[in-house]
Amino acid sequence: MGSCMSGSEDRLRDGFEACFGGLAAIGQDPAGGWTRLAWTDEDRAARSWFEAEAGARGLTVEQDLAGNLWAWWAGPGEAGEGGVVAVGSHLDTVRRGGAYDGALGVVSGLVAVGELIARGVEPERPVAVVAFADEEGGRFGVPTFGSRLLTGALDPPDVLGRADPDGVTVAEAMAAAGADPDQAGPDPALVGRLGAFVELHVEQGRGLADLGQPVGLGTGIWPHGRWRLTLTGEANHAGTTRLPDRRDPMLGLAAAVLAARAAATELDAVATVGRVEVEPNSANSVPARVSAWLDARAPQDRTLDWLVTAFQTAVEEAAGRNGLTAELAVESRTPGVAFDADLTARLDARLRSDGLEPPALPTAAGHDAGALAATVPTAMLFVRNPTGTSHSPSETADLDDCLAGVRALAAVIEELACG
Repeated sequence: MGSCMSGSEDRLRDGFEACFGGLAAIGQDPAGGWTRLAWTDEDRAARSWFEAEAGARGLTVEQDLAGNLWAWWAGPGEAGEGGVVAVGSHLDTVRRGGAYDGALGVVSGLVAVGELIARGVEPERPVAVVAFADEEGGRFGVPTFGSRLLTGALDPPDVLGRADPDGVTVAEAMAAAGADPDQAGPDPALVGRLGAFVELHVEQGRGLADLGQPVGLGTGIWPHGRWRLTLTGEANHAGTTRLPDRRDPMLGLAAAVLAARAAATELDAVATVGRVEVEPNSANSVPARVSAWLDARAPQDRTLDWLVTAFQTAVEEAAGRNGLTAELAVESRTPGVAFDADLTARLDARLRSDGLEPPALPTAAGHDAGALAATVPTAMLFVRNPTGTSHSPSETADLDDCLAGVRALAAVIEELACG
């Protein structure tokens, strides 16, 4: 028995390292970290990697109407309403992000299914490993694009015309990557076949590290959103324009950043201004216009509304003091999500049967699981991140913790698909 288990563990470890290493080789950024933005060459290479890894395990790959990839075990047509067990995450990254965000969930799904196949397990209902398209929204500013488009939470005309900083629209980028934007949209028939979705993800914080646990269970996702702030002043000479004569939008930006921090502190939320565009972006000119993006998240929906209202009020006051015009436009707004209690309880029981004590943790990060939760029983598994850092090259996870997550995922797939 010991030799047999040892062989199984070696197979699992070797399979995970090879699979994860193949994806980690794609999109390494010369400036550090990984950059795989949606519908770019790097993203297409990652999607080709997914198809090859799925094919090596005997899985059939299909692309849905939203551009998401599905690797099927036992075939997509063999389940009626609510029969499919799905696991997965996403392949895209933020700019110069970490190797594990999204990737860990896709790799773990493929490896878990491969392990079940190697053990001779035969599912009674179809299993799918899914790689959702453009979860991060790092190129077009539309997070969880593929999962929300699939479920109908996004209207195609509202998003296909969005442009990246180079002026390329979502529709153009999809077409260049071989997807058909004219067909892009929800797929209620596919969503209706899903009976459960479990997303495994590296934890994007220090909860598990501080508690000394390798894996945890997600309870839900905080409400969150992104807003674009445009401050317009007047371009002028940096040397000859007197301070009282200036209409400098950078002063409005400074007030906006401080207002976001103050509102988040008061409301026990989080707010970030992490992207800024300055026009004309000249060192010896007073800017004409500044665009900045607010990312805000809070424990409750009404708290998030209060934060944005406080932010907007402070920005408008600063604009009035400095002779500016200010416009705040919502780019995305996602309500809070509670994961399925019964599915989460089954995951908890499986983990405890293996001697683990998984903590229950909420998250302020957005996930594809959150987009599916309104229509599909959904749960999340988190794997410990020793650094607590995410969206950064410092993001990491220990191999043994990753394997604990894969084993848990394989166990729940077997229970749901074969029980």
